[in-house]
Amino acid sequence: MKKLYFGLIIFCLFLTSFNDASAQMFLHAEGQNIVDGNGKNVLLRGLGLGGWMVQEGYMLQTGKFAGPQHIIRQKIEDLIGKEKTEIFYEAYLANGVTKRDVDSLASWGFNSIRLPMHYNLFTPPIEDEKNDGITWIEKGFQMTDDVLKWCKENQMYLILDLHAAPGGQGNDANISDYDTSKPSLWESEANQRKMIALWQKLANRYKDEPWIGGYDIINEPNWNFTEEDKNGCDEKLNAPLRLLMVDITKAIREVDPYHIIFIEGNCWGNNYEGIFPLWDDNTVLSFHKYWNFNTKESIQEFLDYRKEYNVPIWLGESGENSNVWFKEAINLMEANTIGWAFWPMKKVDNIAGVTSVTKNPGFEIILNYWKNGGEKPTEDFAFKALMQLAENYKMEHLTIKPDVIDGMFRQVNTNTTKPYKKNSIPGIIYATEYDLGTNGHAYLDKDFINYRVDTGIRVSWNKGNKMRNDGVDIQTCNDRNSNGYEVFDIQDGEWLQYTVATEHEGAYNISIRYSSNVTEGALHLENDKRLISKVLTLPKTTNDSAIYETITIENVKLSKGQNKIKLVFDKGGVILNYLEFKRKKG
Repeated sequence: MKKLYFGLIIFCLFLTSFNDASAQMFLHAEGQNIVDGNGKNVLLRGLGLGGWMVQEGYMLQTGKFAGPQHIIRQKIEDLIGKEKTEIFYEAYLANGVTKRDVDSLASWGFNSIRLPMHYNLFTPPIEDEKNDGITWIEKGFQMTDDVLKWCKENQMYLILDLHAAPGGQGNDANISDYDTSKPSLWESEANQRKMIALWQKLANRYKDEPWIGGYDIINEPNWNFTEEDKNGCDEKLNAPLRLLMVDITKAIREVDPYHIIFIEGNCWGNNYEGIFPLWDDNTVLSFHKYWNFNTKESIQEFLDYRKEYNVPIWLGESGENSNVWFKEAINLMEANTIGWAFWPMKKVDNIAGVTSVTKNPGFEIILNYWKNGGEKPTEDFAFKALMQLAENYKMEHLTIKPDVIDGMFRQVNTNTTKPYKKNSIPGIIYATEYDLGTNGHAYLDKDFINYRVDTGIRVSWNKGNKMRNDGVDIQTCNDRNSNGYEVFDIQDGEWLQYTVATEHEGAYNISIRYSSNVTEGALHLENDKRLISKVLTLPKTTNDSAIYETITIENVKLSKGQNKIKLVFDKGGVILNYLEFKRKKG
């Protein structure tokens, strides 16, 4: 018996040692840093899969008349009925995130994904439960399993984010799908019990998964408990929020002692008044940042929290701005050893994300009907249009935005430029296909960054909001030969740079395709700061900016190989379609 007892002790010690070692496999908070199983600091560079499990109206361009998901869904049901609505949502969810999406994010440089979840994919609303019980829906868990599998294959961390909590956690209903006709999360103990149970269920399912980066337990609460501001920005105590987060953490720790708990303050994640002291050693503070200045002062409050409470901080959500702002924000974060997750991956017809979903003509008709009324689309027409929209969410149908990806990764580390695409001459170079790079290096535009400061005033930057997310103003082009876009609102002194591969050294004639309803414009060409043309006057074409003319700069000498050609506007006011390089004969 003594030998057996001794053996059991050894076996138990072995299990304890194994479990302690397994804890080190997980991403965890250590002092002021997030570290991996080897104790190495990990800087999370992530993207949020917004709009997939939780639809937000602005991502579908329905925000002005249908913001929360339940209203969007009701509008769809009114058009095509419940049965076909179910078919549409099945296709929408199936196509919204696939292995190809996750593979693409990894290849672009992201090492983590923030997964915004709607509770109703995991469990029904409380009004559909019986006898205060909790029913589970496998669909949400299976979708999460799939994303985790794809993340593991790419060695990416998956952070679970409860974006729409039972009942809705904020007065900004568009974010949390809050239905104001029903009890919110804060007005219902049943909703809170369901939320706590859901997190325990998730933690129990993923407790042994090292590529689960952690649990972002409540996204952007914005609720007034005792003060005046409806979004909780003036709350001093935040007692209900703190108590709920403590209870969720306890429930998680009953089954999972290892994974990070990410917490968020009130006022869209940023008001931490009353939240301290912290109640768990493996906690990370998340804050969200949009549109404000990218100065150290803009994040000083969270830097102070990190130091005072010896806790890591994480920019859990940001984005929706210009490439210049992205570069500034990411530089600021990484200079202060703060990981980040930008937002979101997919929106309809946008320039500020890493991808854009094509807005098919049928869906445009539906949007116009929802917005302006008029003749109702037929059920058959609407169903086909919505199914085409769902098809457009597949990665193979998206428009990838190389300028945004470049702005978030390469441009953060360098001001050097690179070609937007391979430009070989002789040939046509479209005006909008100027180099990838920062303002003052790939292009010069005088209004190039989008700020919204405390006054609420928006700074004008990209007036066209088409094709690219730089300061350069781009709009749709209707000229007979174009790539669909043109540069407009060109001001005096602005310029564009194009890296071109020249097949033959020699002289070239360069035709400028433009339109102008000003008295005259003027431009010249430079190559590596060397003047290679005289100033060319661009006469007024017509009072109608839709009339285009071509004017030629003759005898421009270019060397064989790579040339960086800068098109400088001595006098602006013109609209530029393309440049065509033709080798001069003789």
